Amino acid sequence: MSNLCTYDMNVPEIPGFAYLGLCTALLLSACQPHAPPSPPAARVVALKVHALAAGESSGPRYPVEVVARYSNVMSFRVAGQVTERKVRLGDQIHRGEIVARLDSIDAAKQAAAARAVLDAAEHRLQFARQQLDRDKAQLKQNLIAANQFEQTEDAYVAALAGRDQSADQWTVANNALRYTTLVADHDGVITAENADTGQVVAAGQAVYGLAWSGDVDVDLDAAASDLNKMTSGQAADVIFNALPGRHFVARVREIAPDADPQSRTYRVKLTLIDGGPEVRLGMTGDATLSTADRGTLPPRSASGTPPPGDTPVFKIPATSMFHRGNDTAVWIIRPQDSRLELRTVTVRSYTERWVLVSDGIKEGDNLVMAGVHTVYAGEHATPVEPLFANDGTGPGSAVSP
Repeated sequence: MSNLCTYDMNVPEIPGFAYLGLCTALLLSACQPHAPPSPPAARVVALKVHALAAGESSGPRYPVEVVARYSNVMSFRVAGQVTERKVRLGDQIHRGEIVARLDSIDAAKQAAAARAVLDAAEHRLQFARQQLDRDKAQLKQNLIAANQFEQTEDAYVAALAGRDQSADQWTVANNALRYTTLVADHDGVITAENADTGQVVAAGQAVYGLAWSGDVDVDLDAAASDLNKMTSGQAADVIFNALPGRHFVARVREIAPDADPQSRTYRVKLTLIDGGPEVRLGMTGDATLSTADRGTLPPRSASGTPPPGDTPVFKIPATSMFHRGNDTAVWIIRPQDSRLELRTVTVRSYTERWVLVSDGIKEGDNLVMAGVHTVYAGEHATPVEPLFANDGTGPGSAVSP
């Protein structure tokens, strides 16, 4: 048995079967698999939530775009070949400024021909008037017959009508010549270029797009379910992605009477009250409409939390909602061990993008915003902030009307 295991001869003698058992135990322990490593922490999109403060709006929130209140297409009133463009995309122009020209050779010749016809008609009218005066004097002296005077009078009327017709034709030809020059009717900025130099354009074909200077609007497309919450003059808080941390006041100016045939949404135009030069056309952002029927939220204490006994309200993305049976719930990352916990919440109201909740969420909780159907309770999670976490659009972040 001593051949199965070797041992130090200086060790006190131990029976062979004991060494056999020791060697067997060592061999079995060497064959045991190691404990599997812990799975890596899941990366989830999450952000800390904060309760709505007094005066913060919990109304519908919609994406918006800055547009000019008035805009129009600039085009020539006659056809022709573009020979000159004097402005480019983004240029500021003023009323009366020439922005483009057409080839005016033919129009100039037509105007000259019309002027020549008018000069001849005026000469014939002058001769007819002189003849009428002579025949009128001779008729008083019975030197001519009455029918001759009538013929003279008829020639004068025809000459007068011919002069008027030629004058109108010359006016039309002169206008056609003037229309070969495109002049700005309003101050504004060029927003589109639709024709190039050398191109032959038809009458009325778009050459430039012009956004008028002055007031700007922010447009949004509202769902039909929110129309009963919108009225003319209603206040809204507007933020822009390009101006983080800035809030602008707007008011509803116009609500479309019918829905868009494709999206089935209603265009709502808001007037930006305090917009400055930093607000540029085409900027995108979000507008939160104040709701007249939501009442006043509980005031905050000096620490920023609602007074004792008041239930805080949180505005969270609809993508963070989960269901536990018939109950609505959200995933929270526990601060003590960074593991996921499913909490049941009370929903106060829904919109297409946001949900107002209470009971179940606490101030500063780390809320999972997306991928709620890919995680499980007790999973170790690492929070990752959303792309626009600091622009005021995160969960629980409210904006003032």
